[in-house]
Amino acid sequence: MRWCCTLATLVALSATAPAADWPQWLGPKRDGSSPEKVAPWQGPLKVLWRQPVGEGHSSPVVAGGTVYLHFKAKDKEAEVLQAFDAADGKPLWSTPYARDPYKGLFGSGPRATPAVVKGRVYTFGITGVLTCFDAKDGKQLWQVATQKELKAPKLFFGASCSPLVDGNLVLLNVGGKGTSVVAFHAESGQIVWKKRDDGPSYSSPIAFGKGQTRQAVFLTQQGIVALHPADGTVFWQFPFKDKLSESSTTPVRVGDLLIGSSITIGSVGLRLKTEDGKPQAAEVWKAPELTCYFSTPIAVGKEHVYMVNGSLLAKQAILRCVEASSGKELWKKPGVGTYHASLLRTGDDRLLMLEERGGLVLLQPDPKEYKELARAKICGQTWAHPALAGGKLYVRDAGELICVELPPAAGAGKAPKKPAKGAAVGPPRTVPAGDAVWRLK
Repeated sequence: MRWCCTLATLVALSATAPAADWPQWLGPKRDGSSPEKVAPWQGPLKVLWRQPVGEGHSSPVVAGGTVYLHFKAKDKEAEVLQAFDAADGKPLWSTPYARDPYKGLFGSGPRATPAVVKGRVYTFGITGVLTCFDAKDGKQLWQVATQKELKAPKLFFGASCSPLVDGNLVLLNVGGKGTSVVAFHAESGQIVWKKRDDGPSYSSPIAFGKGQTRQAVFLTQQGIVALHPADGTVFWQFPFKDKLSESSTTPVRVGDLLIGSSITIGSVGLRLKTEDGKPQAAEVWKAPELTCYFSTPIAVGKEHVYMVNGSLLAKQAILRCVEASSGKELWKKPGVGTYHASLLRTGDDRLLMLEERGGLVLLQPDPKEYKELARAKICGQTWAHPALAGGKLYVRDAGELICVELPPAAGAGKAPKKPAKGAAVGPPRTVPAGDAVWRLK
């Protein structure tokens, strides 16, 4: 049966993936968590290297000692996937491809984050171009222009769904009629199945469970829907339509709860269960005040969720600690950005928060109060999520990809460094206090 093959492949991939990698959107488990531990620091953090890159909000990913970044080519209607040596930042290869013209608010570069699986890199561009590259040399293996071939409507801010590779399938929110959710074969790009008429969304999916009850969960333009990854069988759906069609956050699983968030209708908590051998979900709570632009909430344990909420009117991002079982706010910290700040959970359940203006903050989660352990400026204005791998944090801002060294927690140790290639690595630098930042208009 197909689902058996899919599961077996997934297990094999999980068993062989290096623990230090950050190979996809929201990391190795696609939940914003890392096994690495980070100690509090004092003063500025060391910048090991930095490289100029093109425009975009796509996050860096790290696999096998290589950093991959997707961005717009300068002064061209083209997008580029570029690979860098993770140790010294040396460019390894760069592969451009043409795209249709696009101009939008907040930039014209890619928003979706690549996925690196089994020696291949999968990207989804702002005009809906899905591309597969060879991870070693950047050779383009296949490409599908989804907006043209599947007649998907264009989103105001451009296509933003980060590909989810599950077994031999690439799952994507395309958004066309009959092609809202599409599974492409990972080796050929051929369509394996396509489902629903929900319309496009900026959100990226997750997958969990095993065998016949494994489910891929999407936040589409119409709501939250769970499908079997192997064949697209719909298990359950929950109406959750954003008034502006701006659903951007990834659904979050917290124990037996699933939390979905959007910018105009707030957040919802759904109880995951099984009925007659099939996955189901039922509403537990709704919280209209917990509105999220595009910062995905992070669970710490099964009782608490930390989320960055935005407001259309106030234009102020607020960090909140929320009780997972009820959606109740426990405390809030205003002013972490205008629209956004990204969150990442370390191996010892601390939180790293990359603020919109480039400040990195280490937090000790506490349901009673906000506890800040350390802070440093590491980059310019950014909406991209960082990648944590091998004791280093990889971030991108408006013009650079930056590698910052983080202090390991006591007893955590460090991953072995990859031997340097070419020229020797220079001494670490600190981030200048006056680093320029670009501002949203």
